[in-house]
Amino acid sequence: MALPTAIVAKDPGATATHLKTVFASLGWSTSHPLIERVLADVTAAFWGNWPGYLANDMRYHDLGHTLQATVCASDLIAGQAHAGALPDFGQRAAELTVVAALLHDSGFLKHVGDTAGTGAKYTLVHELRSCDFARAYLPRLGLVPEEIDDVCSAIACTGPRNRISAQNFRTPLARRMACLLVTADYVSQMCAPDYADKLDHLFAEFVEAFEHEGVPPERRPYHSATELKLKTPDFWTKFVRPMLEAEADAVHRYLSPTGQPNAYLQAIDDNIAEVRRRAQEGLVTV
Repeated sequence: MALPTAIVAKDPGATATHLKTVFASLGWSTSHPLIERVLADVTAAFWGNWPGYLANDMRYHDLGHTLQATVCASDLIAGQAHAGALPDFGQRAAELTVVAALLHDSGFLKHVGDTAGTGAKYTLVHELRSCDFARAYLPRLGLVPEEIDDVCSAIACTGPRNRISAQNFRTPLARRMACLLVTADYVSQMCAPDYADKLDHLFAEFVEAFEHEGVPPERRPYHSATELKLKTPDFWTKFVRPMLEAEADAVHRYLSPTGQPNAYLQAIDDNIAEVRRRAQEGLVTV
């Protein structure tokens, strides 16, 4: 089993094809118009073609990451459906999960006139801004308030300081949406073929956010790109993986058929090994 082409391509067209293939395989082809509409609108917004907003100007949390997370979310939905897992996840919940994935980083977009820095300055609050974008956008698609609440509850859990266990959900189904989205958010970025290449960009985003929020140096977890890379293996093994197992109900298991290797997790292990190697080289050259 290999990573989906769309994970590697980070292309709206490849993403649309993947999403529609997944939904069709589940008998949900009627979801295609909604998926195409939201994907097109989010792409337009990230490219600077949305009223009141500037184009995304970040190099780590870019459109490519949003597309990768959405592809991963769709694969989780498909795997869960084939496994017959509870709570029973119907077509509408699947649609809302994909919508949440497409919108989860819209909070990095800057408003017209906001020319200082990049959207990275909103890292520590971007999930709140993403919910603001979602609440303004989703009514035009016919979503009812309860559905928008579920989308925003899932998005809220993707914040760097938020936890699924601390969030209030309307239903068990809404909680499962959050588990799928959080898993897709972390797994998709850490399994990406260019993950190791982009960590310098991630560090730059953190620096901008810390400076914008006035976080003093002694409270910052990373003080150099090399330090971030050195801490990345522990970030995966001691924070992300345990969180995905416990808080997110280990839904990552739905990314591989029973008894077969999980291509997503294997790609992460390979990336972690590469990051460790580069970090050690950085120590030598610093």
